[in-house]
Amino acid sequence: MSQILIVIDEPDDWAPYYPSERVIPFADYLALPARSQRVRVINLCADYDYRSEGYYCSLLAEARHHNVLPSVRTLNDLALPQLYKLQLSQVIPALAKLPLPGPGTERVVKSYFGRCADPALQPLARALFDRFACPVLEIHLRANPQWEIVELKVCSHRDLSEEEETEFAEALDNFSNKVWRQHKKPSNSRYDLAILVNPEETLPPSDGAAIKKFVSAGRELGLSLELIGPGDYMRLPEFDGLFIRETTAIDHHTYRFAKKAEAEGLVVLDDPTSILRCTNKIYLADLFNTHKVPAPRTCILRRGDEESLKRAMETLGLPMVVKIPDGSFSRGVVKVNSADELHRKLEELFAESSLLLAQEFLYTEFDWRIGVLDNKPLYACRYYMAKNHWQIYNHGNKKTVSGGFTTLPTFEVPKPVLQAALKATKPIGRGFYGVDVKESAGKGYVIEVNDNPSIDSGVEDKYLGKELYRLILQEFIRRLDARKAGQE
Repeated sequence: MSQILIVIDEPDDWAPYYPSERVIPFADYLALPARSQRVRVINLCADYDYRSEGYYCSLLAEARHHNVLPSVRTLNDLALPQLYKLQLSQVIPALAKLPLPGPGTERVVKSYFGRCADPALQPLARALFDRFACPVLEIHLRANPQWEIVELKVCSHRDLSEEEETEFAEALDNFSNKVWRQHKKPSNSRYDLAILVNPEETLPPSDGAAIKKFVSAGRELGLSLELIGPGDYMRLPEFDGLFIRETTAIDHHTYRFAKKAEAEGLVVLDDPTSILRCTNKIYLADLFNTHKVPAPRTCILRRGDEESLKRAMETLGLPMVVKIPDGSFSRGVVKVNSADELHRKLEELFAESSLLLAQEFLYTEFDWRIGVLDNKPLYACRYYMAKNHWQIYNHGNKKTVSGGFTTLPTFEVPKPVLQAALKATKPIGRGFYGVDVKESAGKGYVIEVNDNPSIDSGVEDKYLGKELYRLILQEFIRRLDARKAGQE
């Protein structure tokens, strides 16, 4: 658990707000002795200009390996429009959603720790905070005719009106309620682990019952586990590790969470490199080919390239499976039985991606799923195809249905299947993977590697039970212990 300090210029600066022993003047922060525990600093000095006390507060915090908001990089970026305007591409979707007024209309709004009073502007404030994290950000907008950001300014809380002070205090409390209500960490807890979940997700990697089992197992192992959501991006420095239990994608907050967690020195499963490698089937196909991983025959199709389509037809024949590169849970995967059907489906799929993956169709009654952690087999399941369907998941018009399953010990898995799974994960990394393998004619053929495989209560844990959750969390502890000892 990190200690939180709010650094101000003078004690009187905090007079409008609730008293707290964690609020200290900059002079006291300057005199603090070195600390072995993690410290989180919220820098509320009045002046952030270069060589000001506010600037030096952030600079010294980083030198002391304290996590500080705002960072020196944020202060430097916001000081020069030519720097911050180069980094506004990620907020364009939020800008595009704003209701359009007449051309030339201008607005100036303040964001407090990523929150603002206008609900319509909240997604924009959140996106800007994720990129330029500072306590108070003034946003200047102009419609030209689309909304554009004209200027960003980091502001002092001392310049706020009484109404704005109330909004600021509420935002600070919401941003890090541990400033006022310190989390009671169990006395036997060695590390803090965040589990990223999203209650809005339709098909999450772990159901609620499995998440509860993770929390229970963590408590027994001396871990303090906390569930966090998509809005908790800036809280990552509070933790020692991050376990992602939400379906990952590159252009998605899960990847940004993994990147930030890694940058902050957390142990993270799965790491951003694994996400990058596993979420794109084009990459995996090339990786399998390079490392001689047994897999179905595969061709890459390029939009507008009739030669690549011709080669696929000659090489793979029909029926054929065509996939978008980053689909999950059988979405964006189609089987075509004729040339006419192939051309119709390609027109639909090429609207989503410039490259597609074509793969030979191997009929099996089930797919193997081998859970692999740190290049060691962890669990094994047979997922059966949905009724009257060729895939495990059948996404119908009204609901998604899936086939049955059988969970087995890894020593009962056919050797070719297990070997294929381990060979597939080795060039990807040392993360937690779910390898889908088809067994045909006594051989194992790797279909894909998933970077955050399903762990649902009563399914993947059917054989190992509680031990499955313990084994996964013990890997976090092993890595954290090794990092603490300087071995990783």
